[in-house]
Amino acid sequence: MPIEIRHLRTIEAVAQFGSLAAAAQRLHLTQSALSHQLRGLEAEFGVNILDRERGSQLRLSPAGEELLAAAREVLPRVRQLQEELKRRALGNSGRLRIAVECHTCFDWLTPAMDRFRENWPDVEMDLVSGFQQDPLPLLQSHQADLTVLTAPDAMAADITLHPLFAYEVVALVNPRHALASKSFLEPADFLEETLITYPVEDRRLDLFREFLQPAGIQPWRRRHAELTVIILQLVASGQGIAALPSWAVGSYGEKGYVHALPLGPQGLWQTLQAATTAEQSEQDHMRAFLAEIRASVAANLLGVKDIQGV
Repeated sequence: MPIEIRHLRTIEAVAQFGSLAAAAQRLHLTQSALSHQLRGLEAEFGVNILDRERGSQLRLSPAGEELLAAAREVLPRVRQLQEELKRRALGNSGRLRIAVECHTCFDWLTPAMDRFRENWPDVEMDLVSGFQQDPLPLLQSHQADLTVLTAPDAMAADITLHPLFAYEVVALVNPRHALASKSFLEPADFLEETLITYPVEDRRLDLFREFLQPAGIQPWRRRHAELTVIILQLVASGQGIAALPSWAVGSYGEKGYVHALPLGPQGLWQTLQAATTAEQSEQDHMRAFLAEIRASVAANLLGVKDIQGV
């Protein structure tokens, strides 16, 4: 006879009420059924659960105390899980752990998360710490429930993509730079410049993947910076040129510290996407959060294009 949840509930009730009769009533059992359950445990493991040698007062034996300790550890978690499953059945609860590939996502992601928390307070929401160069494996290993990314690699069949919005990647130069007078930049314009980027693989950078590498261009000098604001400051001080999503330029562009230029005559446009498992994509709270993201983008970002989400 394995130890079951009902056994732990019995031990908990016996310790709480101090008598078999009261414990049986609490558990909606007959006293005979409860006694039979305890006797079965004792026979199975060859130990006494109750200390029957201490007079009329009902006490747990040392083995019974160990079971009680286990009950106090396990039963609260079981009750919590039961409540969680009930809330999930009603469609207003769940878990939402978010991983981002995008360094500059928080301008629109934070307002979306704040709004979502107001409307879905029972959903446990968290950010997977740190920037993720390749967040898709986090979905498959159940370490994340939603990832934000641009150009995913080959995906497993159970991953669903949700297009969020289209954004323009712009080149950034110091306003006094010789390139600032051009109407747009071509790949060859980067050849002899110091290019400032995040310290990630080239295939993770829109500029390389979609603009420079197809033209066979590799800038002769590179400089890395972890933070967007540092990249902007380096460009503003004439230390090199960069390429960022247009929404990330912010006050540096408005105040004339940096000058933004299109990449190519049509500009370089990319689609930012969310990824979930197919199962998660059907959950009500996930659908609601994706809607909050799109609403946040419409309210907070300039220079992006709304696209129909799926």
